[in-house]
Amino acid sequence: MSPLLLAYAGIALTALGLGVFVFVLFPGNRVAEEPVAEIHPTLGPVQRSSLGATLVEAAPHGYTGWLEKQIAFAGRPIGWSPSKIVTWKLVLTAVGGLFGLMFVLVGGPHPLKILLALAGTLLLFFLPDGLINSRAHDRQEAMKRALPDTLDQMTIAVEAGLGFDGAMAKAARNGRGPLAEELIRVLQDMSIGRTRRESFGELERRTNSEDLRRFIRAVIQADAYGVAIGDVLRVQAGEMRLKRRQRAEEQAMKVSVKIIFPLVFCLMPVLFIVLLTPAVIGALDSFSGFGPLGGR
Repeated sequence: MSPLLLAYAGIALTALGLGVFVFVLFPGNRVAEEPVAEIHPTLGPVQRSSLGATLVEAAPHGYTGWLEKQIAFAGRPIGWSPSKIVTWKLVLTAVGGLFGLMFVLVGGPHPLKILLALAGTLLLFFLPDGLINSRAHDRQEAMKRALPDTLDQMTIAVEAGLGFDGAMAKAARNGRGPLAEELIRVLQDMSIGRTRRESFGELERRTNSEDLRRFIRAVIQADAYGVAIGDVLRVQAGEMRLKRRQRAEEQAMKVSVKIIFPLVFCLMPVLFIVLLTPAVIGALDSFSGFGPLGGR
């Protein structure tokens, strides 16, 4: 191991440590003197660590806004907040950089090893973002899949004589998954004094499903203009069933395209080897005059 390379590594680690130290103690943006309190929907105020608050204040506002949206779309899971995500990004990047440096130094530096170390560090840097984005996507997809059946239940309940709030409560109690949880959240908002428009507006901000947003806008308009909610539910349920059938047909039509890659690169070569190998061996035997074992 080259002493010069070790010296460069020591200098780089020292500079990184000093930079993080100065970054934490003297941030460029305004940071609160005391730990910042976050409001969790079930746990109430949750205290941020000073390091997490510093990192969030220093991060770009567009990125922190994106994090807030993804956390809201994921249902605000316990333990996930912008401060903790940014802190974990810093910790994972530091750990990845340290292990990458050790990987490069052991056995001598090589361009491929340096590239792998950089790729691993970048992967660890974006890992928390990928996890929260995946969780938000799965939750929104589950809500979209459960929406047609929930609307059917609400339509049947309204036609049987229940009011809209009672039908929504019945569908929420009988249902499972994130959509039922969101409907219960809407009912709780209305029970503490919020109007139906405000409660459904908050639900619209907690989802990025276009189907659910369309239903929310229809309910808000029906509440504003006095349209019969049963007719709205019946139309929305029919549209959701149609969209679900169209999505199923679309996925079925994509199967023929998706199967091309494994068919061409995995199945066809094996099939050609099995079918053509005896013919190739026989042709070589016929033209060369030698048998398979080399005898005449």
